[in-house]
Amino acid sequence: MAAGRRTGEDRILTVPTAFTLLRLACIPVFVVLLAAGRQHWFTAALLLGAIGATDWVDGQLARRLNQVSTFGKVLDPLADRLLLVVSVLSIIAVGAVPVWLAVLFLTREVLVAGGFLVVVALGGKRMDVVWAGKAGTFGLMTTLPLFLLGHAEVSWHRVPEILAWVSTVGTLAFGWYAVVVYARAVPRALAEGRARHRADPPAG
Repeated sequence: MAAGRRTGEDRILTVPTAFTLLRLACIPVFVVLLAAGRQHWFTAALLLGAIGATDWVDGQLARRLNQVSTFGKVLDPLADRLLLVVSVLSIIAVGAVPVWLAVLFLTREVLVAGGFLVVVALGGKRMDVVWAGKAGTFGLMTTLPLFLLGHAEVSWHRVPEILAWVSTVGTLAFGWYAVVVYARAVPRALAEGRARHRADPPAG
C-alpha cells in the first residue's frame, strides 16, 4: 500500500496539475491586458478574480480523482505566490494600489513563501496551510481585483474602490496573523522533520 501510494504521488502530469498550469498560463494574459490600457482593466480585473476564485479547484480535483501528487503539492502554493507577486507588482506599476499597501501585501507573501522553503531546506516537516493563511490569500485575491476595478473606466468605479479598502482591513488582519501562527509552528516542524529523518534509515 505504501509503495503504491508513493508511486501515485510521484506522478507529474495529472488533471489537477494541468489545471494549475492553466491558471499559471493566465498570468501573462493578465499582464498584457493591464499594459494595454485602462480600457482593458475591467477585463483584467475579471480575469484576476477568476484565477483567484479557482484556487480551490485543483485541490478538490486532486482529492476527488485520487490524483494527489508531490509535484502538485509543491506547484500549487508556488503558483499562488507567483500569481500574487506578479499581480501586486503589475497593479503597482499602473498605479491602481498604494505602494505602502502593496509593500505590506508583498512582505507577507515573501515571509510565508520564504519561511516554508527554509523549513524544508533545513530538513523540517512540510507545514500545512492554516485557515488564517487561506483567509488572507482569499482576501488578497478579492482586494486586488477590486482596486483594479476602482481605477477602471466604468461609471461605478467608486463602489469597488470603497469595497477594496473594506476588504483590505480583513486581508491584512488575517494575513499577518497567519505569519505569527506559521512562525510559532516552525520549531515543531523542524523537530518533527529531523526526527523522521533519523527514524528512516537511508536506502541501500
